[in-house]
Amino acid sequence: MSTQLRGSILPKWFAAALAMLSIGAALLIENTTNVSGIGGTTALAVVLYLVLQTAWSFTVEGRRHAVDRLFATLIYSSFVAAALPLATLIWQVVHKGIAQFNANFLSHSMRSVSPSKPGGGIYHALLGTLEQVGIATLIAVPIGILTAIYLVEYSRGGRLGKWISFFVDVMTGVPSIVAGLFIYTAFILTFGMERSGFAASLSLTILMMPVIVRATEEMLKIVPADLREASLALGIPQWKTILRIVLPTAIGGIITGVMLSVARVAGETAPLLLTTFLSQSINSNPFAGPQAAIPTFIWDQISSATPASLDRAWAGALTLILLIMIFYGTAKLIARYYAPKA
Repeated sequence: MSTQLRGSILPKWFAAALAMLSIGAALLIENTTNVSGIGGTTALAVVLYLVLQTAWSFTVEGRRHAVDRLFATLIYSSFVAAALPLATLIWQVVHKGIAQFNANFLSHSMRSVSPSKPGGGIYHALLGTLEQVGIATLIAVPIGILTAIYLVEYSRGGRLGKWISFFVDVMTGVPSIVAGLFIYTAFILTFGMERSGFAASLSLTILMMPVIVRATEEMLKIVPADLREASLALGIPQWKTILRIVLPTAIGGIITGVMLSVARVAGETAPLLLTTFLSQSINSNPFAGPQAAIPTFIWDQISSATPASLDRAWAGALTLILLIMIFYGTAKLIARYYAPKA
């Protein structure tokens, strides 16, 4: 006497069949009703697919499998809905920017180049972005990591730690233009600082620090307490435990948080327009005079609205994406090299 332990399941071809049926029904409804456009037809096809799948699964497999399939499909659909615009954007940037992206574009500035004429390049803006983001990173990373260490390892819910956490949360939601306005009013107008790449770096530092603090704090919290206790039990001081045990264990997540902050500020335009504005020439000194950056370069080229300037704007956007990818890849290699060996 055999006992059946497995209930009925839908055939393997059901997903493809339902997809074609849903698309066909959506196209038919589009031709007979007011539903129009790719977005409306796609949304209608997805809804029809969910309804038909749930009904079929409930009839054949039962309620539990039907609910499981429904939510699994919703998760996959949400992922596609989020990834599709990103993939489309990247395709547009690569497709429209690759024509202008060449060695001449990367090695020349826009000095004496008319917005309506071809030629020129992004070298001056690329140099400015590297210097501005680099200075901001040098300032924000030590402060952010030390702040997170204090909150996790020393404060442990103390009054000062609560106030610091509160202000970090507030800074996380501060619009980028507010950071630029703060540097512009407090340093440039009040103290007479010159509009420069360094002033832009200070505004970017304000935007980077809360991201670094929160990312580092979360990474330090997931380090097992047993590692700290074992180190302290051997007589190792707390500061050395943090330096040699805790930080190396969390280094991968910390570097990822740093790169997220870099990616956030590398494309900021509003604070740069207030603190350094525009420059068409090469300025390698971030402490004197206006200095270009890739975001302001793109903004300037789009504002000109000529075919040549729009081509340069797309190439500038491609340069920015590639620069962030290089930063992120380098950071992951560094994190893998310094991560504790299993």
